[in-house]
Amino acid sequence: MFRRVLGVVIAVAAALAAAAPAEAGDRVRPLARAHAHNDYEHARPLFDALDHGFTSVEADVYLVDGELLVGHDPEDLRPGRTLQSLYLDPLARRVRENHGSVYRGSRQSLQLLVDIKENGQAAYTEIHRVLRRYRSMLTTYHHGKVSTGAVTVVISGDRPRDLMAAQKVRYAFYDGRLSDLGQGGASLIPLISDNWTNHFTWTGVGAMPPKERARLREIVATAHRDGQRVRFWATPDQPGPARDAVWRELIAADVDHINTDDLAGLERFLRRYDRRSHAA
Repeated sequence: MFRRVLGVVIAVAAALAAAAPAEAGDRVRPLARAHAHNDYEHARPLFDALDHGFTSVEADVYLVDGELLVGHDPEDLRPGRTLQSLYLDPLARRVRENHGSVYRGSRQSLQLLVDIKENGQAAYTEIHRVLRRYRSMLTTYHHGKVSTGAVTVVISGDRPRDLMAAQKVRYAFYDGRLSDLGQGGASLIPLISDNWTNHFTWTGVGAMPPKERARLREIVATAHRDGQRVRFWATPDQPGPARDAVWRELIAADVDHINTDDLAGLERFLRRYDRRSHAA
């Protein structure tokens, strides 16, 4: 009887351990280019991405009755699924346990891309109020100076640019578009993001047209000259040769963030690509 009970206890403990978030001390090597699109739709928001080494995660938010609820559409919103509970609180615990880092032994800042779905000014005002409580772990802007922290919050979607640009102190930054390229201003706009299909016709089948390859590299070079990072959404994300071809071109052009819903697939690709690069 005792052995049967013990066996049940061990089985339950093993199941709970498998379902639990990875410990902050687990040695996962971070992947600088890996961005988890719609991260909150995974079984374990944030933690699945961290287990795969992702260094950028995306959360859509709505301001509902004073709460920043996370979800893609209004019908997806649930009480308790807030920006704080799913992202800010667990990140604060992890950074504290890792003595100032998201990944133990790495100074890589994790990007938290917060996509405001509506009511941008009101939602951002609440985001700013909330972020102030977490400022010790955040990259901040203070009277013209940027101080890098363990977590960098970037506001996307319905972004109140004028409000953000006028702030003397900010705990978040602005997600620019290609129309912002070449205008400088990394202290406000450290990231340039855009829809791939609005600027490129190639989706991985056959060779990338030379003019499009040159255009991609020009975009990245201009952004990097101004201290900005580059991300494209709406790139192919179904496993297969076309997706791999696009990902290879993005890496060759030095695009900073590769967008995916397939966490395991991108991790395999990047780690395999890294091994091949070192072997060459």
